[in-house]
Amino acid sequence: MKNSLLAFLVLTLLLTINVKADEGMWLPSLVGKLNIRKMSSIGCKLTDEQIYSINHSSLKDAVVALDRGSCTAEIVSNDGLLLTNHHCGFDQIQAHSSVEHDYLKDGFWAMKREDELANPGKTVTFLISMEEVTDQVLKNVTDDMDDQTRSSKVREAMGKIEKEAKGSTEFEIRVRSLFEANKYYLFISQTFKDVRLVGTPPQSIGKFGGEADNWMWPRHTGDFSMFRVYCAPDGKPAEYSKQNVPYHPRHFLPVSLKGVVKNDFAMVMGYPGNTTRYRTSAEVQNTMDVVNEIRITAREAKLNIIRDYMATSQKARIQYASKFARSSNYYKYSIGQNKGLTDLNVIARKLEGEKEFQKWANSTPERKAKYGGALDTINAAFKSKDEKIADEYSRESLLRGAEIFSFAAKSASLFSALKGTDDVKIKDAASELRSSLDLYFKDYDASTDQKIVATLLKIYSSKVNPKYIPGFFQVIQSKFKGDFEAYSKKLFTKTIFADQAKMEAFLNNPSRKVIEKDMAFIAMRSIFETQYAIMHDLSSSKANLDKARRLYVAGLMEMGNEKSFYPDANSTMRLTYGIVDGYTPHDATYFDYYTTLKGYTEKGIQGDADFDFPQRLVDLYHAKDYGQYGDKDGTLHTCFTSNNDITGGNSGSPVINGSGELIGIAFDGNWEAMSGDIAFEPELQKCICVDIRFVLWTIDKFAGASHLVNEMKLVR
Repeated sequence: MKNSLLAFLVLTLLLTINVKADEGMWLPSLVGKLNIRKMSSIGCKLTDEQIYSINHSSLKDAVVALDRGSCTAEIVSNDGLLLTNHHCGFDQIQAHSSVEHDYLKDGFWAMKREDELANPGKTVTFLISMEEVTDQVLKNVTDDMDDQTRSSKVREAMGKIEKEAKGSTEFEIRVRSLFEANKYYLFISQTFKDVRLVGTPPQSIGKFGGEADNWMWPRHTGDFSMFRVYCAPDGKPAEYSKQNVPYHPRHFLPVSLKGVVKNDFAMVMGYPGNTTRYRTSAEVQNTMDVVNEIRITAREAKLNIIRDYMATSQKARIQYASKFARSSNYYKYSIGQNKGLTDLNVIARKLEGEKEFQKWANSTPERKAKYGGALDTINAAFKSKDEKIADEYSRESLLRGAEIFSFAAKSASLFSALKGTDDVKIKDAASELRSSLDLYFKDYDASTDQKIVATLLKIYSSKVNPKYIPGFFQVIQSKFKGDFEAYSKKLFTKTIFADQAKMEAFLNNPSRKVIEKDMAFIAMRSIFETQYAIMHDLSSSKANLDKARRLYVAGLMEMGNEKSFYPDANSTMRLTYGIVDGYTPHDATYFDYYTTLKGYTEKGIQGDADFDFPQRLVDLYHAKDYGQYGDKDGTLHTCFTSNNDITGGNSGSPVINGSGELIGIAFDGNWEAMSGDIAFEPELQKCICVDIRFVLWTIDKFAGASHLVNEMKLVR
């Protein structure tokens, strides 16, 4: 009884496990062992074999990782038709857009198969199987090994397992560590590389609410886009070819027209990217004070510059739409996460849990020897901040800030080839760089990038310890009197990397001397030299930190009930289950679990950047022309909330009812629970979903693409 009470207390204080069904990103292969009984008690009618099976078709065969896990998508027809979020297809929609064909503004619908648009580089990955291989990986590992020897033994075992599993198959094989390297799983998957854009609503539906509504509820956003998976005639993955045919999946999701009501069972399957639920108070403090604050500072400056440029013309808006969206999403996320962590008093609650852990660890000599120093080691790793601040600012202001430095880095292979006399290597390297020019400069404005360079270099200079200032900053101080704008102007006047014509002329007659003296190339090399120095200083504590984290999580699982633990998200397939419901965000306010098209028209502001609306949608609303997609209450539901546990990477995930039917597409979390990646909040955390009936209505009634709806299996 005492042990059970202690386990319950610790798990509650650590905010890692909650007895409610709504928390946990569970491995589908363990659903039968850990979850199915609880799932059944709240409305799931499926067996564990119907959810995850190796030998038979199951739900997992209809859920794919999009672009190696940046998003999730689901198969909804026997001809490989995919649904995902609008923001997950945004890069491709933007890439196909032009002033003449503005698919961002007007939407796009392929009325026949040959009109579907190819997307080089876009992929979907199917999970074939997952299997625990912890015993095999750790077979030759002992507790008294030093970490270097342990890591070597683990890598050797993982390589052997992967090689044996690969055999002569075309599958992708990878062993992944879970629970901070306490457990290991073998994942077998298959990736398809011919993924074509089928349809997308206009941005005024697919991104309705824009930045203002991002991470907010209530929502009225039709956040979806459609793709199709193609394969070779033999059914195997293949690069794009006109000879390819639509892929026939092992399973596709039937689509429900029944709608949802409060307390309905809801399950999300997908590929959540990253959570850190088992991190300590010191690590959370670092996330708030270093990672988030630096991201907010750097991105706010960058976004202001891009926003100003986008307002100048339609061309500018199209050019930078995707870049702005990518940067702004986690800018606002960081603001919300810091607010949530503060409001929910997460650090104090973590500290209480750590006290209980330390008390448990010190209770016997054996535990103390093994686990007693874990927390001290973790805390020590976060006392020094200079190198961590430099690392974050380097990434946000230099490596991911302005584009010119990363573009200059692409010439490294050519520069290396020019050191020698092999004309073939030089020609090949020049050709490879030349092939990227059209795509790069299509969405590039040198004057905007010049402003970003000046602004972010100045921020970096003022925020980072001088020992981590790149060498070319000395030139800015001596030659340009510390004037970052003057330096940036000179750089963009002289460099070949900001002008397509200059680049093409250079590549016609490449010279090592030209690259070597180029201001952007010089800056880029200096930035990378500094980054290496930062990484060296960070690595001094990393080995001890990794070991301490492993021991800390191992101790937590030993201390509590191991079966109640789920691993942090790491872009592998997970399942989360719960119910449809609303919530109370603050005193005297209750948010219902669904929104309707009426709210869309109430929010709409003609011509507004965030709340613009298509007149056709409003006309259909006033005519109450909902067809078979209207709810029994006489309205058209647009979005709903559930208490499913999701994070980045779950975007586009199917929301599935108790019968295995698609009822919605997950696309966001709510502002009040932005702390969720670190600490789940069961009373507040919500998954925001677009109602599948709004999706179908948009395709059919709004766009007139009824052939796509007819391709699906509708369940009434």
